[in-house]
Amino acid sequence: MFEIQKYPSNKYLSLAASLVLVSLLTACGGTTGFPPVITAVKPQSVSYGRTATIYLGGKDLRSSLVVETGGGCVNPSFASNSTTDVLVLNCGVKVVGDMPLTIKTATGEVVYTTTITVPKPQVTLITSKGAITLELDPTIAPITTNNFLSYVASGFYKDTLFHRVIAGFVIQGGGYVSGMLKRTSSAPAIELETNKGLSNLRGTLAMARTNVPNSATSEFFINLVDNLSLDYKNSANPGYAVFGSVVQGLDVVDAIATEPTGVLKGFTDVPLADVTITLAVQTL
Repeated sequence: MFEIQKYPSNKYLSLAASLVLVSLLTACGGTTGFPPVITAVKPQSVSYGRTATIYLGGKDLRSSLVVETGGGCVNPSFASNSTTDVLVLNCGVKVVGDMPLTIKTATGEVVYTTTITVPKPQVTLITSKGAITLELDPTIAPITTNNFLSYVASGFYKDTLFHRVIAGFVIQGGGYVSGMLKRTSSAPAIELETNKGLSNLRGTLAMARTNVPNSATSEFFINLVDNLSLDYKNSANPGYAVFGSVVQGLDVVDAIATEPTGVLKGFTDVPLADVTITLAVQTL
C-alpha cells in the first residue's frame, strides 16, 4: 500500500522560512547582531587636561565597542544619551598633537580608525590692563603645565596681582592680592623642569621660585626681553622653567611693564596702582 506524502501548505512554508531567518539572525547575535558601522567621527570638544566629547555616527552602534587611543585619552565611556546611530564618547585628554582613535568590537574586530588633533592648551588672563592669552607646552614641560592648569581650574588666580614689575626684565604674578597679602598655595611645590630645550626668551612664560630648585608653586612670570641668564646652565645653576608663551596680548604685557613701581611692605618693584588678574580661564 502506497503512503501518500502531503506537502506543506503556503502557511507552513512561510512559517518555516521565518524560522530559518530567525535562526540566521540569532547566529549573528539577534536583531542587534548586525556588525556596527561608523561613518563619521566629530570631535565636539577636545582640549588637553579636560574631558573630551566625541560623536561617533553610524548604524547598529553599541556601548560594548572598545575605544583605543594609545593612552592619549583615558577612561573612555559612552554617555547615557548615546543611541544606535550616534555614540557620545567621553574621555580625559592627556596628550597634544595627533591622537589615534581606533574603535573595535568587543571581540577585537576594527570598526573604524582615525586621528584627532589636540591643540596645545591656552589660558587667558583677564587683567585690569587687558587680556593676555598664554599657550602652554605639556609635551616638554608636563609637570609645570599641569600644575598651572590646576591652579587655573581651581580659580586660584582670581583677583591676584602682577605684584612684581621690572621694566626690561619680567612681570611676575600669581601669588599676592591687593595690599601685598600672600595667597596660600593650594598644592605642594613641583619638580623643576629646566634643560628641556625651552629658553627664557621675550614673551615666554616661566615659573617663579625661591633659591631652592624644586620650590615653584603658583607664581609665574612673563619675560619682557630675552633673559638667557635665567636658562639652565648646570646643576648648580638650574635656571627657571619655561612652559609656554604669550600668543596674544603682548602689548598688554608691555603696558604692564610701564607701570610706576615702588616699595610696599618691604617688597620692591610693586606697581603703585594694582594690576589685577580678575580671571584666569582655560580657553583651549
